[in-house]
Amino acid sequence: MGLDMGIRKAKTRFVRRLSVSLNRLPPAKLALLGYLSYSLVGWLLLCVPFVQRGAGVRAIDNLFTCVSAVSTTGLVTVSVADSYSIIGQIIVLALIQLGGIGYMTLGSFVVLSHKTELSATRTAVASTVFSLPESFRIDKFIRSVITFTAVIETAGVVVLYAIFRSNNEPHAMWSAVFHSVSAFCTAGFSLYNNSFEAYAGNFWLNLTISALSCLGAVGFIVCVDYWRMFRRKVKHVTLTSKVILWSAFWLLTIGTVLIFLTEPSIKTLPLDRRLMAAFFQAMTSMTTVGFNTVSISSISRATLLLITVLMVIGASPSGTGGGLKSTTFSAMVGVMRSALRGQDEVRFWNRPVPQARIWVATASLGFYLLMLVAGTYCLELTEKFPFEKNLFEAASALGTVGLSTGITADLSNLGKLIITFLMFCGRLGPLTFGIAVFARPLPTGVGDSDLAV
Repeated sequence: MGLDMGIRKAKTRFVRRLSVSLNRLPPAKLALLGYLSYSLVGWLLLCVPFVQRGAGVRAIDNLFTCVSAVSTTGLVTVSVADSYSIIGQIIVLALIQLGGIGYMTLGSFVVLSHKTELSATRTAVASTVFSLPESFRIDKFIRSVITFTAVIETAGVVVLYAIFRSNNEPHAMWSAVFHSVSAFCTAGFSLYNNSFEAYAGNFWLNLTISALSCLGAVGFIVCVDYWRMFRRKVKHVTLTSKVILWSAFWLLTIGTVLIFLTEPSIKTLPLDRRLMAAFFQAMTSMTTVGFNTVSISSISRATLLLITVLMVIGASPSGTGGGLKSTTFSAMVGVMRSALRGQDEVRFWNRPVPQARIWVATASLGFYLLMLVAGTYCLELTEKFPFEKNLFEAASALGTVGLSTGITADLSNLGKLIITFLMFCGRLGPLTFGIAVFARPLPTGVGDSDLAV
């Protein structure tokens, strides 16, 4: 009896000390540890023999798939449909969902269902992950994220099921569920080895996947913002939402027009299918969803460069997509415009952008380009593929896009580890990753002891 009591006390002291130690860590470091824990648990689950098919999957390929799912990238070295059983596919889908809605979101939602507010630690980490405007309350925002995700993904399942069933796809319901979640989370994972190339001419599938991807990529900020305005809780949407929508509109429009006019591989298609193919590839790059309806390995170098630029710019903050983020790109455009006009501040719609935002955007751009160059350089050292393919692969991994020229499965083990690292950094964000690695722990006593990750 006394021994059991001693063990319980020792466990209590250990948990308390661990909680205090974790609460002293900066929010960025806690976010890194959170995504790392998801990745490790997912990796162990995928390594279990009964979740695999055939001869089994090597540990390094399971790690690659797991990190790709958590980071909502979609790059794979093995076929998900051919290599994993239905249980393995469910594990991959669960990792995609967790990665898509953001670290701590689901756990925080569970906490909010039992409490009226979040702990200081959860609030700090969630604010780091979501990058919310100051007018947003994190607790209400998280509730809205869960509700919005459930509604949109359910609607996607209903429409996709009708499409797949009409095309006599086997297991139409499971395919609808998998691809709805994968599209909204901008993951790009598919149960079809050629993505949606077989559906290149299917208008309704192109429309549905594009709608799901765009809703996920524009970010929860925009959706919650307009919902608040619709309910007349606010009179105007935030400047962040306006910048996100305008940048997304122009990037998508410019990308579609350029691909439509210049890409040789689609010039023989009828005009409507040619426009649909151009739009889909611009959309899949900008939203970082990573699906494709045309073979990426067959497109021209000019289109490859254009897609790379769109992948680097990426989606919007607080959404499911990756990349540098459209708000960061817009801030840099604003800086250049102000410099040309001789102005000393950046303004959009006659509203000034805080200097702190410009500072963060500049640092994000620097870290992103540094990591992209470093990743490409390492691939040039380890792989024998042409430079443009290595650059495209690195940009796709860091932007958590999932598009590939077809070299992913043929990467060396070292090359796979490089891409895995880039995908992980891309999900966390290069700047956040840098802060997480180099930031010092908070002083003792700073933080909240209620950390139920």
